[in-house]
Amino acid sequence: MSTQAKYRPTWLKIGSVVFIAVWLIIAAFPFIWTLWGSFKIELDFFSIADWTNAFYGRNTEATYGSPFTLAGYEGAWIKEGFGQNVINTFIVCFFVVATSLTIGTLGAYALSRSSYNYVFWLLITALIFRAIPPITLVSGYLPPFFQYNVWGFLPTAIIVLVAINQPFTLWMLNSFFQKIPQDLDESAKVDGCTQFQAFRLVIMPVMWPGVITTGLFSFLLAYNDFAVTSMLLAESNRTMIPAINAFLGTTQTEGNVMFAVAAVVSATVPLFILVMFFQRQIVSGLTAGAVKG
Repeated sequence: MSTQAKYRPTWLKIGSVVFIAVWLIIAAFPFIWTLWGSFKIELDFFSIADWTNAFYGRNTEATYGSPFTLAGYEGAWIKEGFGQNVINTFIVCFFVVATSLTIGTLGAYALSRSSYNYVFWLLITALIFRAIPPITLVSGYLPPFFQYNVWGFLPTAIIVLVAINQPFTLWMLNSFFQKIPQDLDESAKVDGCTQFQAFRLVIMPVMWPGVITTGLFSFLLAYNDFAVTSMLLAESNRTMIPAINAFLGTTQTEGNVMFAVAAVVSATVPLFILVMFFQRQIVSGLTAGAVKG
């Protein structure tokens, strides 16, 4: 490392710190503001007469005797049963991730070790299907679901989400497998392993960062999905995102905005915890291209 690179000018250090601080404030502001507002009432958080009401909670204090209230969370979780929506979401995410990774790891490993020309076109076809808006694909599932009376149930949405997300999983895992030298497979076979044993005992331990990274992205795709779950799930089986949308109401149905704000905070917090918990595995997975033979 050169002396010039090691000792950066003071103005550059200050500028970097200021830039990062400003960027963090801008990036974190929407969530911080939503978190703050979730403890207010609608007259304060969406105040037109005086925007400072959102800070001081004057109407909230006049109503509940305190500038902060849990009325939004109570309404979402107790009155509207948001807890069931949370359970439904994690059931859907668990089976989507488990199924996608099982099919994806086996399929991507086979494609990455294949020398046939059709592999490229198969991956291109998968990419085309992934690029198609999910809403256009879901409409094709509705007639048979209605015909066989399977619309509205969680397994139905899980099957469709797996079908939609599988091309992404296949592409991502295939890129990770291609970074692992085939010499590892051959060495395992020389030691007496079958192809599947080489995959299970030798390749997968090396692939875990990539699998965790792909699983996390698959989880986020299922967790944040609105188009599929809103069209395929009945009201009693809603996941969190369609439920939050229902809290907002429609022109025919009155909603409660503060229930939605509290639910948004409740749905966002697990994502922060998940990313923070798996941050090392995510970084390792995204830099898996550094693996050398």
